Amino acid sequence: MTGLAGKVALVTGGSRGIGAAIAQRLAGDGAAVALTYVNAKDKAEAVAEQIAAQGGKALVIRADNAEPSAAAEAVEQTVTGLGRIDILVNNAGIFTGGPLDQVTLEQLDDIIAVDVRAVFLAAQAAARQMTAGGRIITIGSALAERVPADGMTLYAMCKSALIGLTKGLARELGPRGITATMVNGGLIDTDMNPADGPAAAFLTGITALGRYGTPDDIAATVAHLAGDHGRYITGTVITVDGGFAA
Repeated sequence: MTGLAGKVALVTGGSRGIGAAIAQRLAGDGAAVALTYVNAKDKAEAVAEQIAAQGGKALVIRADNAEPSAAAEAVEQTVTGLGRIDILVNNAGIFTGGPLDQVTLEQLDDIIAVDVRAVFLAAQAAARQMTAGGRIITIGSALAERVPADGMTLYAMCKSALIGLTKGLARELGPRGITATMVNGGLIDTDMNPADGPAAAFLTGITALGRYGTPDDIAATVAHLAGDHGRYITGTVITVDGGFAA
């Protein structure tokens, strides 16, 4: 247990992949952690059990960010169950790709609801509860900085919107001592983008390091931002992408 002892974190989409790695890292650093899931209750509970086995405390919350009330309710359940909220990690998201002329209005509405609206609403709800030293950390994508192929316009647009949100939050919440940052991940080996997937050869070929990263690479940066060493970092994006956007 290190610098986050006594802190409470909420990690959305914490049942697997990057979210699970972040939840476990923050718990390992001493925070009590709430994590949300949509369908994978068993995986979320497994993450909570791992945290508990290492002496930490975890709360599992079902929250479908496609529902307008879900993000704020997750914050409320965190405060009720763990007593407060000091760190919000907006990790939950969906991917929608495809040629521009084939994107439907339903797809547009769905991805904006989960990847943009829910992030705003979670930040809004958390900011109402946080005190000085609070952290709002949003997980984005290097596709907000570089779009190397077609079919990614919709996703890139949503992740780009989060950069503006992060900067706005930093300005609004800075006077209260609350920071807002964003971590843009690149090729991270997850179920959504596996290192052995059909596009892996092309994607690694345009990445400076020529390989995928791991969820722990993102979690380490989030832990830095959430801890004491991140206290003077706000309104900016840290890219963890192996040189994908270089």
